[in-house]
Amino acid sequence: SAVGGALEGSEREMKAYLLAGGKGSRLGKIGEDTPKAMLQVQCRPLLEHQFDLVKSAGITDVVLAIGYLAHRIKEHVGDGSRFGLKVSYVVEKEPLGTAGGLRLARQELTETFVMMNTDELKDVPLREMINAHRMYTRAGVLGTVALTHVDDPRKFGVVRMKDDRIVEFLEKPENPPTNLINAGLYVLEPGVIDEVPRGASSIERDIFQILTLRGQLSGYPFTGQWLPTDTVEKYDSANVL
Repeated sequence: SAVGGALEGSEREMKAYLLAGGKGSRLGKIGEDTPKAMLQVQCRPLLEHQFDLVKSAGITDVVLAIGYLAHRIKEHVGDGSRFGLKVSYVVEKEPLGTAGGLRLARQELTETFVMMNTDELKDVPLREMINAHRMYTRAGVLGTVALTHVDDPRKFGVVRMKDDRIVEFLEKPENPPTNLINAGLYVLEPGVIDEVPRGASSIERDIFQILTLRGQLSGYPFTGQWLPTDTVEKYDSANVL
């Protein structure tokens, strides 16, 4: 019913924007002729693990940002119906970084939306995270970042928090102030897209810096599994589990 769609916390109208345009350049031969999102982890393409996560929050509308070997993803996913999803695509003719493609998806992303990388396995309570974000938006927050702890944070986006706000966002710092890192999953307001410049840009380096300075970025630490797969070593260990 229309009323159901309007209820706070209903994810019926919500969309997920998935970054699936990447080339597994650090994966050597494994990623040579396969888009990163289509690499098999635990007997399924990485992308399908993300579909499970999206559906766990009741979201069935997905926008896929694709680029490298885009046709391979389209052939596999199609309109999404066999995964219980409705999938549309934005195609990046040249790589636009983690933020650039958002401009192409502006028409689609008119409400609060979920954005995520597709090259990590992440066990995030997404519905709870969305509810936390809705609470933070009442205090002017435009984005909430899922955060996880790692032993060596130097190769990641490191975050310093004060209460629920992110007060510092450092991309791959030499001397990290904490071991709390960006887990590659965000709940964002459509207003964030207004901050994205034309051409290629990075959501981590460019957009999150702006939001942090304005006090408009909050963090959502979680304790579930988080496995990156962007190097051969990490990819192998993700497959062992």
